[in-house]
Formats: sequence, C-alpha cells, structure tokens
Amino acid sequence: MREQELPVAMENFRNKCREFGLKITPQRAAIYKELLQASDHPTIDSILKKVRVVLPSISFDTVYRTVISFSEAGIIHMVGGFGGSRRFDADTSRHHHFKCIKCGKIFDFLSDYYDNVKIPEEFSRNFKVLSKRVLLEGICRECCKK
Repeated sequence: MREQELPVAMENFRNKCREFGLKITPQRAAIYKELLQASDHPTIDSILKKVRVVLPSISFDTVYRTVISFSEAGIIHMVGGFGGSRRFDADTSRHHHFKCIKCGKIFDFLSDYYDNVKIPEEFSRNFKVLSKRVLLEGICRECCKK
C-alpha cells in the first residue's frame, strides 16, 4: 500500500470497527496497519514479529484473537489455512489467490471467469453463499526455474 493511501485506509478501518462494535485500541490499530502494509499474506507469527517492533509487550494471544475478530467482521480475509498456517489479507476487494506449494508464497490475481462461477444448484438450495474466492495451488515461476 502506498503511504498516501494509509490515512484513508485507517479511517475506513475505524469505521468498520465501529460498525461491528470493536473498540479501537492501539493494539488493533497496529495489527491492522501491519496487515495493510504486508504484501505477503502474513501468518499470525509474522504479524506478531512486526507488531512487536512498535508494541514490544503485545502477546501472541492478543494478535491471534484480534486477527480472527477482524476476519469474522469482514475487515480482512483469511487465505488458506487448510493443511498449513492461516494467512491473512487486508485487501478485501474482489480477487483470488494462487499459492505456491514449494515456497509458500501467495499471489493475488483477478479473474472475471472465477468471479462469475455459477454456484451449483444443490448449494443454492441448502446454503446461502455470501462470497466466492478461489485458491489455486501449484508451483510459481521462480520455483519452476529451480
């Protein structure tokens, strides 16, 4: 995220917190700011490590509970977490992900095709689908070169 976009993003964050009844604390603001600035879809551990630079006494539990509450409120998205560490994304705009099974990097991509995938009728009858996000797994270009 570009530095000049940060104030607007943080104001949107504060509004979303108010909307979901989440108190805006220095810890929550620091965690969200770190998520905004991350381009690697960080894990809880990597978020903790970076937030501790600013808030040395913050605990793993605080970061964990905060990130999960952000995800439940739709402030951020959880990426993956099936068979690996949960990763998180502050970019809640419509996009999809590709995860490299060798290096673990996650790449964002846009696709009208995946945005418009038809929900199978048995799901439409039995579930209320709120969003569609695709996670593709494979080997990235860099790992293929090795």
